[in-house]
Amino acid sequence: MEDITELHLCDECAKKHKEFDFDTTFSFHKFLTGLIDNIQGEPLKEETVDIKCDVCGMSYSSFKQSGKFGCSHCYESFKSKLIPLLKEVHGHDTHIGKIPKRAGGAIGIKKEISKLKSQLDVLIKNEEFEKAAEVRDKIKSLQKQIESN
Repeated sequence: MEDITELHLCDECAKKHKEFDFDTTFSFHKFLTGLIDNIQGEPLKEETVDIKCDVCGMSYSSFKQSGKFGCSHCYESFKSKLIPLLKEVHGHDTHIGKIPKRAGGAIGIKKEISKLKSQLDVLIKNEEFEKAAEVRDKIKSLQKQIESN
């Protein structure tokens, strides 16, 4: 059996020790690229079709390398690749934002309706029709509240 030796080293000493030679610098670009590749499956060796922005000419592969868009139109050009990324990172692909407490009224109710509709879809897929009916009734009630205001 092999003897195991435990070492407690500071960063500087660990860098000098050859067995611990690995990149410890955090790079947002590396993080983003890894995230994109992970969500979209294995990184392709060569993309068969590299999407390009019509305005600035930036390619999607260039965006993946730099982690930055060339212009504001890149969002639209790369939309088909970005939506799955946004859904994975944020859980949805629309900006929800926060609602100020004093302006909450109808906005808060609409947000609740949106949440309930998502819940309703899940219940229907799982064939939980009784619970789905309760959620549907809550949605109708909230919609009536908005109409009466």
